[in-house]
Amino acid sequence: MDTSKIIYSINIEDVQNVAEEKIGRSLTNKELQIIEDKIGDYIDWYGAIDMAMQNEVLH
Repeated sequence: MDTSKIIYSINIEDVQNVAEEKIGRSLTNKELQIIEDKIGDYIDWYGAIDMAMQNEVLH
């Protein structure tokens, strides 16, 4: 198995869709860079993996 395979990703379109919905406009390139730099700080990837295992694998 390729252990470097990406399982889930978020792209610019995803971010811009949320921006349009929440603040009514697209983000600037500078704002997108801030999101790119910081989004990982807000994602509980450990909890998401654990929850998926608990709900889908170990049920």
